[in-house]
Amino acid sequence: MSSIPERRSIADTTWLWGIVALAWGLTLVAVLTGRTALLDHDALLGSGTLPGPLALLFFLAAWQVMTAAMMLPSSLPMMRRFAQVSQGQEHPTLAFGAFLLAYFAVWTTFALAALVVDGGLHALVNRWAWLAAHPRVISGGLLVLAGLFQFSPLKEQCLQECRTPQGFLWRYYRRGVLAAGSLGVRHGLFCLGCCWALMLVMFGVGVGSLVWLTVLTGVMVLEKTTRWGHTLTPYVGVALILLGLLVLGGPGGSIPFLSGAAYG
Repeated sequence: MSSIPERRSIADTTWLWGIVALAWGLTLVAVLTGRTALLDHDALLGSGTLPGPLALLFFLAAWQVMTAAMMLPSSLPMMRRFAQVSQGQEHPTLAFGAFLLAYFAVWTTFALAALVVDGGLHALVNRWAWLAAHPRVISGGLLVLAGLFQFSPLKEQCLQECRTPQGFLWRYYRRGVLAAGSLGVRHGLFCLGCCWALMLVMFGVGVGSLVWLTVLTGVMVLEKTTRWGHTLTPYVGVALILLGLLVLGGPGGSIPFLSGAAYG
């Protein structure tokens, strides 16, 4: 049987806020000290200053910072509820660790997939002269895509799963460490299903953009944790579509990142 102190400690998830604060602190320090290249995938992998495997490790570390800063705040209600429900398990701390690691693993897999797509886009730009001359097509198209996804049934379905931790755990919770890992993957997939497009925008911007980091984090937290989040979703969609159209119709280089300079 687990000890009472262990059960109490795992039920208290306030330490997760420490992880969130640390992630934001690292990002702020990187920006203030001019070291945002350590957080940007293009700078890490495209500069050639680091061996490929080492650059990839730095990228994955930076992505954990992004996930902790952006996604963890919106998932804290689910984490807190899981910690409370799993107190009766034989190894609640291991179960919670498995749940948390599996959640991060889902977002890390997404990051690797986004990296592959990003590499493909860079290769396409290098081979297609017209696209190289109009890089805003990629950035503007990404924003329009993210905006359109705000209106998709999949987005709303996944948001519903994330907004109701009690209902989610009632349907899917099972005892055991392996079951906790499986549940973490399931929650991560629902979280990915409602936020992948917004995180793809953040991927394109880079972790070093505090404005985008703050705005997109705020949007996802409000969408996933408030009762009126569903009313916010379409407004965000309209804003992203209009911004994307502005980028597509504007002169190249007029708006940092949104002009698509990263693919030039």
